Amino acid sequence: MKFPIGIQNFESLRNDNYAYVDKTAQIYKLAVTGRYYFLSRPRRFGKSLLISTLEAYFSGKKDLFAGLTIEKMESLWTEYPILHLDLNSRLYENKESLQAELNKHLEIWERRYGDEFKDRALEERFYQVIIKAYEQTGQRVVILVDEYDKPMLQSIGNEMLQDEYRNILKAFYSVLKTLDRYIRFAFLTGVTKFGKVSVFSDLNNLNDISMDRRYIDICGITEKEIHTYFENSLHELTDATGSDYDTVCDKLRQLYDGYHFTSNSIGIYNPFSLLNTFNKSEFGDYWFETGTPSFLVHLLKQSDYNLNNLQEELVSSDLLNSINSMSQNPIPVIYQSGYLTIKEYDETFKTYRLGFPNMEVENGFIKYLTPFYTPIKENETQFFIVNFVRDIEQGRPDAFMERMQTMFDDTSYQIAGRMEIYFQNSMYLIFKMLGFYTEVERTTSRGRIDIVMKTRNYIYVIEIKLDGTPDEALQQIETRGYAAPFVSDGRKVYKIGVNFSSATRGVEEWKIAE
Repeated sequence: MKFPIGIQNFESLRNDNYAYVDKTAQIYKLAVTGRYYFLSRPRRFGKSLLISTLEAYFSGKKDLFAGLTIEKMESLWTEYPILHLDLNSRLYENKESLQAELNKHLEIWERRYGDEFKDRALEERFYQVIIKAYEQTGQRVVILVDEYDKPMLQSIGNEMLQDEYRNILKAFYSVLKTLDRYIRFAFLTGVTKFGKVSVFSDLNNLNDISMDRRYIDICGITEKEIHTYFENSLHELTDATGSDYDTVCDKLRQLYDGYHFTSNSIGIYNPFSLLNTFNKSEFGDYWFETGTPSFLVHLLKQSDYNLNNLQEELVSSDLLNSINSMSQNPIPVIYQSGYLTIKEYDETFKTYRLGFPNMEVENGFIKYLTPFYTPIKENETQFFIVNFVRDIEQGRPDAFMERMQTMFDDTSYQIAGRMEIYFQNSMYLIFKMLGFYTEVERTTSRGRIDIVMKTRNYIYVIEIKLDGTPDEALQQIETRGYAAPFVSDGRKVYKIGVNFSSATRGVEEWKIAE
């Protein structure tokens, strides 16, 4: 089997006999039941292939759909004029770069349909080319926009540039509403929905299917589709890893499944990671290796966000569908970018509980954030964690605490925001990283943190005070009975009281009791 990794063109995929998970029944439903659509999905989730498949369908290329569901559903196979705008392949450094990208596409369309209007505004030229395409072909126009929000995402943190991009795109896209009689179909994709008001304020006819149950799996791969299209690949992966079939299926589920784009829906697998795993017969963090957008850290830090909340973020339905996702709360964009997903929905209060979709995202995101929030440098993360875990597993609490102290002492790390949030976020990330290799339970509250770490032979009950004393921390362990559940456990129990100083921005003192 040939896996279409990095192949986003449907025609190329079909002609070269790559595997294709048939989504054409949903594509046909979109085409015959509506006209204007918007879909938000994370990067590397198949949006570009979906756009390319729509392009092939509306081009009337019936042969490419041989053997697929839509072949039996469509009888006309009409060829429509298509305007395909792809904003994904450019670095947008200023408004001129966006104008140049739009101009590039307009020039191609104007040459195709016989007129040039270079002396007019971009939106006027778009207006004219739609009319000319209709007049020349006698068919209404299909408009496909891939990654409509790329310029906006690249300019996060630069409000002036955001406004310039917003004004350009708003005027450009508003043409879609004014030329309704000339347009057969329009489909726009992006990662975020933050432009719904600002960029698309005039497009109240745009049908957002991002959380529409009927199209929840139009991108991505379901478990049923894995067994339908990749059953042989599952067995090959089982043989290559020296594991058994059920274990491999469970590991795929833990690593790559878990995306839910509406409440009570089936889980969706990350297609990029899944196909790479089958192709290489090896599990890996493939989606994360392609890079994490830096704007996510900017949003989290700008809002002074407490990372503890990533575990169980509760949001209203209004916020999750935030028309202005670039508000003070970073969660809508984090969710839409694929780093959080829907875990539960409370019908009574109309609230969603969010969390990490799977282990690949959770592990990768924590590792990515660690250098931005702690003194651990990017290339030293694994080194610190390995040594921390060795100290824990070998029953060396003093060595563990000395290493923790040294880590914070040996840094010129600059803290932005409140010390309390810095303390909480640093401790959260460090112990979250340790939790990937050993069992860690944590509870937190304002100004303090308590942790239970368990290994094969040892249990560590740790209370960390912010600007307190180790004695106070140990007293709290005793008073509240944090160690009581482990008295008859059989493993050796260490109780550790720690003071984290806001003045020195590090571990100031600790005491250990057995």
